[in-house]
Parts: sequence; C-alpha cells; structure tokens
Amino acid sequence: MITKIIDERSASAIPEESDDLLTLRRIISTGDKIVSSTTRVIKQEKDYSRPDRGERVRIKIALDVEKISLDNVLDKLRIQGTITDSNNESVRHGSYHSILVHVNDAITITKKKWSATQRRLLKSNNKRCGFLLVGIDTADCGIAKLNGTHLEIMPNIYSGSSGKRYKTSFKIEKFFQDVVKAISSVIKEKDSVIIFGPGQTCKKFANYFEKTTTAQKVTFQVVEGIDSGGEDGIYTFTKSKIMKEIISDSKLAQVSGIIDQVMVMASKKSRRFSMGYKETKKANELGAIESLVFSDKIIQEIDEQEIIDFLNDAEGKGIRSFGVDSTTDLGLRVNGLGGILGILRFPID
Repeated sequence: MITKIIDERSASAIPEESDDLLTLRRIISTGDKIVSSTTRVIKQEKDYSRPDRGERVRIKIALDVEKISLDNVLDKLRIQGTITDSNNESVRHGSYHSILVHVNDAITITKKKWSATQRRLLKSNNKRCGFLLVGIDTADCGIAKLNGTHLEIMPNIYSGSSGKRYKTSFKIEKFFQDVVKAISSVIKEKDSVIIFGPGQTCKKFANYFEKTTTAQKVTFQVVEGIDSGGEDGIYTFTKSKIMKEIISDSKLAQVSGIIDQVMVMASKKSRRFSMGYKETKKANELGAIESLVFSDKIIQEIDEQEIIDFLNDAEGKGIRSFGVDSTTDLGLRVNGLGGILGILRFPID
C-alpha cells in the first residue's frame, strides 16, 4: 500500500492488493472523514435529457463515516456515510452515499486522533516489495504476481511449439519476447523476478531477459529444482521448500513457517498453539499469542466487526498477524484448520 502522512490528523493511501483493503478496514472507524472519488447519479435539466433518469458522473466527495464493511470478501471496501463536501454543486450536502474502494483507488483518511495501532498498520504496509514468479518451459509460461500472501496468476502464454516429432518454423526468441512483454506490463518498481522451470529453457530465458531494458530496472534470479512450467510450476514453487529459502523475508514464507510449526507441534501433542477462533480468542485474552494467521473464511463465518476488533487488539499487544486468502495453498490449509491459528508463548488448557 502506498501511503503518505499529510499532517497529524490526515493520511492518504492507495491499496495495491486485496490485503491492503483489509488493512484499511482495520484502520478506518466510524466518525472518520474520508475523501475519495466516486460516482453518483445526478439529475440534470438539459435539452433532450430523460426526465426520469439521471446521469452517472464521477465526483470527489468528503464523507463522514457511519458504516464500513468488506464487500465480497476482500475484493472491495464499502464505506457508507453522509456527504459533507463535494466538487459538484449538484450534490446535496448531508445526503447519504456509499463509496466502494477497490485496489488502486486513492483515499484520504482524517481522524480526530490516530491510535498507535492504526499508525503501525499504516506504516507496516507502506513500500512493500512484491515478487513476479515466472515458470517457463518450451511449451508455455506461467506468470504470477505475489504481493504479501495474495497470488494473482495471469493466463498462460503458449509458445506454439509442436514438440520434437514435427518440423516447424518455431522460434523460441519470439516466445521469449512475448513473455518479456507480459512481464513489462505488470511489473512495478522494487519487484523481484524469480525464474524457474524444467531443463535449460529457464536459463536460456534468463539470459534473454538479462539483455532487455525491463531487466535493467529490476532484480531477478534463476531457481533450480522446479520441474514444471506454466501455472502448474507456479503452484509447485509456492508449495516448495525452495520458496521459503529464496523469499524468506516475504509474508508468504513467514506464514508457511508458522503453519509448519503448528503442524509439528500438533504431531507432538504440544499445547503451544491455538486453532479456531474460540481457542485463539482465549489465548489472546491471556496474552499468550506470539503470532497468528487468519484466512478470509473467519471473516465470513464470524461477525466482521468482532474479528476486526480482535485483530486490532492483538496488534496492540505486539502480536504478528498475517492474513491469507484462498489464492494460495496456504490459504486453503488455514481454512481447513478453522480459519485462524496461533503460535503461543506458553501452553494453555
């Protein structure tokens, strides 16, 4: 998330991934003022205009927040309240409106007073690096953007190679060119590119990629040990031990480490972990949690505001918390373990 502190009461933010929308949900409270661009139907008296329908126009408004909720599980954030100001004279102040905040939408948040937890949440999500995963083989290439714990997979790029049986005019340089073009369209500053796949194709592509202008602006590395390309290669990489070694500082690797710790402790019948909301909530009340992982499932099944209050309370105690969704195998594993689990500082009954 791109953030900027305007003054002691205001800050601007641009969410860059679904995880950032959840962070904004934890930061924004009722009584805050939000400034953002939105659309609204405005009836205008013009020649040839339909009297029974207005025109939907894009406006900028300031809204006093009365209600806030995650809509359709982390895809967008819905903020509802009364309009206090706008850049359009046709918009009546005091009228009720709803803003939908999507990824890459800019908003400004003004609070009477920021809590230490809210400041920490805003700061912790700023200037976060992402990874671009490239699983390439002679036949196809899979590209995925890994931001935090969210994995966004692009459609496979196919080379057009017919294999060894048939003689074709296939030129692998044209295939590599298409892959580089796809990488250039999604890569951002400070992203790292990780290239992997079977055989020598990934090394040949890495040499080709190194000569491009895109490569001169980013860091990249070739990873061996992943014997598949395309979308299958992407999923294989995110489940592998190699992933935790290569991107050990990433949120996904940290979440993977926590889940592995929990599974080891469960096999040893240790009590130094919690599983499910009831157990984890009790552990938090006792101040026993060291770190926790939660999935979108828990937000669907438990009252949303209760979960937000729980997460912020845990954050205020210095607990490391990580949200995951079902775009990765880790998210599915957390779903299967009750939607939330934690590693404890000491065992509890």
